[in-house]
Amino acid sequence: MKELTVKPAFAKTREESLFTELKREVHETVRSLAPHRQLQITLKAILFPLLYLATFITAMEYGVNLTILYSCYFALGLLLVLNFLNLIHEAVHGTLFRNKRLNNWYVHFFDLMGANSYIWKIRHTRFHHNYPNVMGWDTDFEQSPIARVFPHGPFSKMHKYQHIYLPLIYPLYLLNWLLVRDFKDFFKKDQIVRKAVKIPTIEFIKLFVFKGFFLFYTIVLPKLMLNISWGQAISAFLIMVFTASIISLLVLLSPHASTESEFPMPDENGKMPTPWFVHQLTCTNDVSEDNWFIRFFMGCFNYHIAHHLFPSVNHVYYPEITQIIQRFAENNNLPYRQFPLATSLKNHYLLLKNNAFHENIFEETM
Repeated sequence: MKELTVKPAFAKTREESLFTELKREVHETVRSLAPHRQLQITLKAILFPLLYLATFITAMEYGVNLTILYSCYFALGLLLVLNFLNLIHEAVHGTLFRNKRLNNWYVHFFDLMGANSYIWKIRHTRFHHNYPNVMGWDTDFEQSPIARVFPHGPFSKMHKYQHIYLPLIYPLYLLNWLLVRDFKDFFKKDQIVRKAVKIPTIEFIKLFVFKGFFLFYTIVLPKLMLNISWGQAISAFLIMVFTASIISLLVLLSPHASTESEFPMPDENGKMPTPWFVHQLTCTNDVSEDNWFIRFFMGCFNYHIAHHLFPSVNHVYYPEITQIIQRFAENNNLPYRQFPLATSLKNHYLLLKNNAFHENIFEETM
């Protein structure tokens, strides 16, 4: 990983005044829509956690029937993602409730679902949102040495086959996040988040307490209550994790990690080639699929450019904001890219395949 030395600095150009105009129009639109959209935000904040709890209770009540148990754990995996996209992600950005303390309290729901909210908030808001697709600074991408996502990243021989083995192990994505990655960020001193913050002792305690509680209620509790085997309890747990991993990656990979995205690097003085908002446009794309299910249940993940340009605005406003961004980009000759989900995933695969090879300028070509 690139050493955390000089923080990347985005270019200062006259284009920044254009973004000021865009922000003014967006915030006016949000103010006009707020009275009608706030009810939807509140409804989700109540409905989705209750669905997660009700599904778990159903599993504990009727899960002696393995078909019901496994079906409920499949639903828990889906609901884990829905709660993350619609609620936890918004609370981390302070857009779920108007009260900052209430947002901070709500984020702990993420800890109850196995992840660590403290370290993820730092990774996501401080690094990914400020420096998407910048090697050494976008911590949402730099997760494992077995993947070479950045075209100019370190290369090893195993990367020659990453386009083959990575899709096969993607169902383990959340398992790695829950049981490996969070601990690395807490305990490995060379991790970027460890260089950026001093982690309070209470957060180390919460890390173990919440992880232990999550594993207890998802594996141990059904084993004890339903009198099933350990293999059956672990199988149910893996169904939940695999389901959540696959759905999560459909959402997370499509906007950034593709051949259509740029991966700019700062120069030797830490200077980036473009202003911040132009950087977001060149490193992010939207997904063209759009329907009521994606908007209500999937947190408008298809409008990802709006989220990166306006992370302090709730996703319920993204459809209208995206229309403004599209006009803005067209009128000012700026990039705006939108692809079908299948195309985005194909471009991700091509990125892995392209980065599986490393050009050696010293190797003689025939």
